[in-house]
Amino acid sequence: MAEISVKNLALEWLLGSTVDVGGHIGHLWKIIRVWFVVPLLRVSLYICLVLSTMLFLEWVYIGGVLLFFKKMPEKRYIWEAMVDDSEIGNLGFPMVLVQIPLFNEKEVYKLSIGAACNLSWPADRILIQVMDGSTDTVIKDMVEKECARWACEGVNIRYQVRETRGGFKAGALKEGLTYEYVRDCEHVAIFDADFQPEPDFLRRAVPFLVHNPDIALVQARWRFVNADECLLTRLQEISMDYHFTAEQEVGSSAHAFFGFNGSGGIWRIGAIKEAGGWDARTTAEDMDLAVRAGLKGWKLVYVGSLQVKSELPSTYKAFRSQQHRWFCGPTNLFRKIAMDIAKCKIVGHTCIFFSYCVVLPLTILIPEVDIPKWGAVFMPCIITAINSVFATPRSLHLVLLWVLFESAMSFHLTKAIFMGLLGTKSVNEWVVTEKLGDASKIEANGESDAPKESRFKVLRDRDGFVSGLELPVLVQGNGTGPLQQRSFNLDH
Repeated sequence: MAEISVKNLALEWLLGSTVDVGGHIGHLWKIIRVWFVVPLLRVSLYICLVLSTMLFLEWVYIGGVLLFFKKMPEKRYIWEAMVDDSEIGNLGFPMVLVQIPLFNEKEVYKLSIGAACNLSWPADRILIQVMDGSTDTVIKDMVEKECARWACEGVNIRYQVRETRGGFKAGALKEGLTYEYVRDCEHVAIFDADFQPEPDFLRRAVPFLVHNPDIALVQARWRFVNADECLLTRLQEISMDYHFTAEQEVGSSAHAFFGFNGSGGIWRIGAIKEAGGWDARTTAEDMDLAVRAGLKGWKLVYVGSLQVKSELPSTYKAFRSQQHRWFCGPTNLFRKIAMDIAKCKIVGHTCIFFSYCVVLPLTILIPEVDIPKWGAVFMPCIITAINSVFATPRSLHLVLLWVLFESAMSFHLTKAIFMGLLGTKSVNEWVVTEKLGDASKIEANGESDAPKESRFKVLRDRDGFVSGLELPVLVQGNGTGPLQQRSFNLDH
């Protein structure tokens, strides 16, 4: 009885009487809705319409540049093929360092190492550096043997062991540039563990750096070897193709800023040093360096015709962890350097989330708030059409699913954005994106009896190598000790 009396007293205090509770609650809700909910929803709607209009104008601008003002990099900059000179030999070719950072990536390390070792460049003017921070000793041994195998074939390759994960990828790349044996290198190409450049990558990219001293970076386009694996990879392909085909292309063509993608690019080492080098203050070390280089007056060039194979995350868990890092890192960088480096990421996905996942559904429940058709229908349809037509026309039939997918992901990405802006504890956590490579065809203790041909049709192991041969390989630790020579048997 005491509980009932307390409840009645509370209702009487709120409503003035305990009689006709339903009517009073309805009257109270009407007051709250008219005076608070409706005005707040209208303000939110106006903000979302403004943000949507900004996105619409940006996408129309991108489409206009692609249609009428796009210029090939070869026409905007000096580009001449590198040719052999009988008088000076290979000295006309600059010394190039190729860095491959690895961390427990058993499934794909052979792909990146093999592709890097097959680059068409004078053997005495290229140095392959494998920065291995793996914690699994078995994987370390496998990577070391792979490097030794290529060294036996005459490739100038160094296997570098990292004792800690300090600085994650930025720490590995920074450490790799400190060794004495790289001091003669003028440029550094960076490829993640699942990236496979074409043999002519350097011959097409390096001339931009050689003939244009104001260029710091040449970024290639990513192509995805597993785009057709499942619906998740198809939907990712739409977004990634638009990023490269439209955003990167327009940023480069209009001489505006565009961010380094972290892999599939080649830097001028002098520009890296002038910009302050690699910094591990955020997980967006690639964008961080690009911003600082841009502030120093260096130009960044995107070459869409220069393509590098890579792999898309094929599981939702791996995709979520990758996207969290990609969106949390840039906004945390934005918080630290206070410049408009992540406008598209911040405005775009927060607008999608609040507009189409919060505000629009609420307008259905609140009839007093009307949303104009141009904001709810026409602009989203035009934006979607621009995206699909320019980026991935072959997936036009998946556009509706892609819109739903992006709307669902916007909640996760918005959370990552605010975590980056607020600098939460987990903001600098680095979770390596899971890569499959040949994982589906390799068991723990050896190869399975699956078909020999890979579903991705990429570089395979060179099993024709002479077995039973013992080879020396130079192995260096974290830079504190001398080179050590090890011998081991290459029998599988």
